[in-house]
Amino acid sequence: MTTLAAPARSLRIGPIVLDAPVVLAPMAGITNTAFRRLCREYGAGLYVSEMITSRALVERNDTTMRLITHHESETPRSIQLYGVDPTTVAAAIRVLVEEDRADHIDLNFGCPVPKVTRKGGGAALPWKLELFREIVTRAVSAAGDVPLTVKMRKGIDSDHLTYLEAGRIAEGAGVAAVALHARTAAEFYSGSADWSAIAKLKEALTDVPVLGNGDIWSADDAARMMAETGCDGVVVGRGCLGRPWLFGDLARALGGPDAAAGPPVDATLKFVAQAFRRHAELLVDFFDDEGRGCRDIRKHVAWYFKGYPVGGELRARFATVSTLAEVDELIEELDLDAPYPGAAAEGQRGRAGTPKRPALPEGWLDSRALGAEATSTLAEAELDNSGG
Repeated sequence: MTTLAAPARSLRIGPIVLDAPVVLAPMAGITNTAFRRLCREYGAGLYVSEMITSRALVERNDTTMRLITHHESETPRSIQLYGVDPTTVAAAIRVLVEEDRADHIDLNFGCPVPKVTRKGGGAALPWKLELFREIVTRAVSAAGDVPLTVKMRKGIDSDHLTYLEAGRIAEGAGVAAVALHARTAAEFYSGSADWSAIAKLKEALTDVPVLGNGDIWSADDAARMMAETGCDGVVVGRGCLGRPWLFGDLARALGGPDAAAGPPVDATLKFVAQAFRRHAELLVDFFDDEGRGCRDIRKHVAWYFKGYPVGGELRARFATVSTLAEVDELIEELDLDAPYPGAAAEGQRGRAGTPKRPALPEGWLDSRALGAEATSTLAEAELDNSGG
C-alpha cells in the first residue's frame, strides 16, 4: 500500500478550506452519518451526504429530515441535492440555508440510474442547457454565502456529451467548484474512466476548482489523476467501500502534515475487523436501533473482507448479524493475525454494471430546448425519490 509522492495542497471551496483535496462522493444507502463519521476519523476532506431529493426536503419528509441531520462532530456539513425544477431546488436550498443545516451544498447532475434519467433527471438533465442554467443560477442565488457546487458526468453517451458546456454554464453562474465523473450515463460504472475529459474540463474552466472522479481505488490513483489531469482535487466513491481508512491514505499522500488522523495503516485482519465493528457501532447510533444498524452493516461484509482469509460460512454468518454482541463473537473466530493480503484486497469495489442505452424521456434527445412534453415528464421526476 505504498503511495506516490505528491505535493501537499489544500482545497478551497468558497470559504471552506480543506486540509486535503479530497471529497467523499454521495452514495445512496452508504454515505449516511455513520459512514461519514467513520471516514472522518481516518483523514481529512469533505464528506457529502446521501443524495437528498429537493421536493422531499421542501415537503419536510420525515426520512429526509433525518438524513440531513448531521452529528455534532461533522464540520463542515455537506449535503447533496437532486432536483429538476428550478423553483423547488431553490426552495430546498433556502430551507438548508435559513435553518443553518449545511455549510456546503452540491447539486447532482451525474446520477445514471434509470429511474432518475427516465424522467430527465441526473445525468440526463444537462442536455437541456437552459433548464440546467436556470437551476444552477437560481440555486447559487438561494445559497447566498453557502458555497454551492455541481457534480456531473461527461454526458448521456459518446454522441451526446454535455460536460464542457455545462461546466462553463456552472462557472458563469458562480458555483464554487465543478466535479466530473469521467464516464457517460451510458457507461454507468463500467470500463475505465476517461481521465482525459477531466483534463479538458480543467483547461476550460479557469475561475473555479475542478474535481476528478472515477477509478480512484488507492492514494496512488488519486495522486496520478491529479498529476495527469491537473485537477484541483479528487472525489472518491466506490474505492472507499469497506475501506474508510482510504481517507487517511489520501490525506497522507495529498494533504498537509496534519491532514491524516494517524500513522500509515497496516491493514491486518485485526485492523479491518476493528473498523467493521466501529462502523456497526456508528450505524446503531445513527438509526438509534441496534437491529436496524446491524442489518445495515450486513451489506458491507464483502467489501471489508475482500481478499482476506474469511471463509464463506463465516462471511454468511456476518451477513446475518442482528446484534453487536454477535459481531463481537464472530470477530473472535477470525484469524486476527492474518496480514494484509496485498493485491487480493485492492482494485475495484462495488458493482460496475455494463454499458447500456440510457433510459430517457420520449424525444429527449431531439432538441436541447425544453419542450412542453418534456416539461410534463419532469413534473413527475421527483415522485419516486421522495424521502431522499
